[in-house]
Amino acid sequence: MADQASTLGRGALDWTVGRAPDGVLVAAAARQHGVISLAQLRAAGLSRDAIAHRVRNGRLIRVHRGVYRIGPLTDSLTEPFAAVLACGPTAVLSHDAAAVLHGIAKEHRTIDVTVTEGRPRPRDVVVHRARVAPEERTMHEGIPVTTATRTLLDVATRWRRRDLARAAEEAVVRRLVTHDSLVDAVGRGRRPGARALRSVLGDFTGPSVTRSEAERRMLELVRRAGLPAPACNVKVGRYEVDLLWPRARLVVEVDGYAFHSTRQAFERDRARDAALQLAGYRVIRVTWRQVVDEPHAVVATLAAALSAQAA
Repeated sequence: MADQASTLGRGALDWTVGRAPDGVLVAAAARQHGVISLAQLRAAGLSRDAIAHRVRNGRLIRVHRGVYRIGPLTDSLTEPFAAVLACGPTAVLSHDAAAVLHGIAKEHRTIDVTVTEGRPRPRDVVVHRARVAPEERTMHEGIPVTTATRTLLDVATRWRRRDLARAAEEAVVRRLVTHDSLVDAVGRGRRPGARALRSVLGDFTGPSVTRSEAERRMLELVRRAGLPAPACNVKVGRYEVDLLWPRARLVVEVDGYAFHSTRQAFERDRARDAALQLAGYRVIRVTWRQVVDEPHAVVATLAAALSAQAA
C-alpha cells in the first residue's frame, strides 16, 4: 500500500492539471471529506497571500495547524480526516475513532491518531506514538486507519468486556477479520490488549459469526418470546429467504451476517423486497446489531406483524 504522504501528494498534484485554484479546492472537498493541507494548497499553486485571502473571506477555515476546512463542506468523516492530515505522513486513525470508521462501534469518545514519528499536538486529538506495521494499516473511505485487528487490540484495554465482545463479533460479521485470524493475532507478540481480546474470543460459540449464527440468535429470540416458529432458508419464488411464516405471509431477512451498505447491495436488496411484496409477502429486515442490542424491539415488531396478518 502506498504511504499516506505519497498518496495525498499525488492527488494534490493531479488536481492542478488544467484546473483553476478554486476548482482544486472543490476537488479536494470531494476526495478528502472537505479538508485540505497547506502542502496541498501550495502544490495547487496558491501563494501564502492567496491562502490568507481565502481564510479571510471564509473559503478556507483553519482546523489544525497546516490543515483547512473548505468552507461549509463537511461530512461525518471531516474531523477524523483532518486529524490524520494534521499529524503527518505516518499518521493513521486508531482506537475508538478507527472502530467507528470500520463500523464495529457506534460512536467514538475521542479522535485518536497513532504516529510512528514526530510529536504533533493538534487540538482535540489524542495522539499515540507507537509502531504500526505495514500490514496493520489500511485505507477506508480514503482515510489511513489501523486494520480491524489492530484496532481491536488497541481498544481492548480501554473498553468494557461486553463492548469489546460486540465489536469483535461485528468485525467477523462484516468480514473484516475471521475468528481464526484474531486468535492468531492475540497469540503473537505481547500487545497490551492481547489478553483481554483473547478472553473475549473464548466466548465465541463457533469459528465465526456467520449467516447461520445470526439466524440462530434470531430463532432464540422467537423461541423465548413464545412466537410461532418460522421455516428457515426456504424458497419463495426465485428467492431464498432467511425466515418465513407461511400462513402470515411474513418474511424476515437477517442482514447482520453480511455487509449490506454498498450501492450494489442496497439496490439488490430493494429489488428483492419489491418482488416479494408484489407476491403478497410482508418483508421485515433485521440487522445483527438489532438482534444483539435491541431484542425486545425486534420481538415487538415481529409480534405486531404476526398479529396483523392473523387478524
